[in-house]
Amino acid sequence: MIRVSVLGATGYTGAELLRLLSAHSEVKVVSAASQSFVGKELGEIFSNFRQAEKMKLVNPEELAGQTVDLVFVCLPSGKSMKVVPELLSAGMRVIDLSPDFRYRSASLYEDWYGIKHAATKENEDAVFGLPEFYAKEIQNAGLVGNPGCYTTAAILALTPLLKAGLISEKGIIVDGASGITGAGRKADLDHSFAEVWGNFKAYNPVRHRHTSEMEEEISYLSGKQVTLQFTPHLLPLNRGILETIYADLAPDATEKAIADCLHDAYDDAVFTHLLAGVLPDLKGVVGSNNCLIGFEMAERTGKLVLFSALDNLLKGASGQAVQNMNIMYGLPQDMGLPLIASYL
Repeated sequence: MIRVSVLGATGYTGAELLRLLSAHSEVKVVSAASQSFVGKELGEIFSNFRQAEKMKLVNPEELAGQTVDLVFVCLPSGKSMKVVPELLSAGMRVIDLSPDFRYRSASLYEDWYGIKHAATKENEDAVFGLPEFYAKEIQNAGLVGNPGCYTTAAILALTPLLKAGLISEKGIIVDGASGITGAGRKADLDHSFAEVWGNFKAYNPVRHRHTSEMEEEISYLSGKQVTLQFTPHLLPLNRGILETIYADLAPDATEKAIADCLHDAYDDAVFTHLLAGVLPDLKGVVGSNNCLIGFEMAERTGKLVLFSALDNLLKGASGQAVQNMNIMYGLPQDMGLPLIASYL
């Protein structure tokens, strides 16, 4: 059994992780830590855990005295880098769901987040946790930086086509729309029910932080310097992300070549799939760990329009973290993870 702890257990990603791990046949959840709710039962915070095995939330400092194989760190940006080095020094493996260990360049992280990186050595050793491209590296990693939700959807859709030279690296536009849980579990006016319900709006355009994560990783994987324009939008839904991506077609690009390229990239992937004849929607992914990709050729404008959909709490966060854990411990990637979306 893999003995795990979840640090930051009362955010949406932490709670979703605990839900998935509670049904995983090879996992024993040793503890769940939360500074805000120390001593409370998990079922007092999230009603869906009332019938589960009772678990009291502990102070994060108590993790140091426990025998744990792996810690999932679900803390805000700037917080993870302060605790991850101690966990690694204690012999624990770590999957970090914050942005702190996703970047190859610590200075790029510092520029976009306005935070001095306090664990640059650990950052150099971290593996970017996207299994479709880094499964071998993840298997032996001590620290995995779990990618962001918008980033995952964009990388999976764009990378194979850029690498094959079927689209231009110039002028790429990513329009993303996400459910409210993408903003995290917090109380503020902009994310209250009356402000969100029946509304649809853009937020943080021009310089959203995920832009830098997309550009750095897509550039690395494709071998081309990619600069893109990303605008996120807030949907009046709990969860799910749909990205519409516009890219200039290469002169010799054909519909067959694009389809063949994406099939070659993902036909053997467990959770990423190219759709034929239909376009992805949220009902096809929410509740599953899948990323579904579709495309249309706009020959009149010379554009390729890509569509990439996933559940921001699963393939975009907690589900991908469990997928990474499975790889790290030699288990099937889909163990404990849903393949079928919750249509209703």
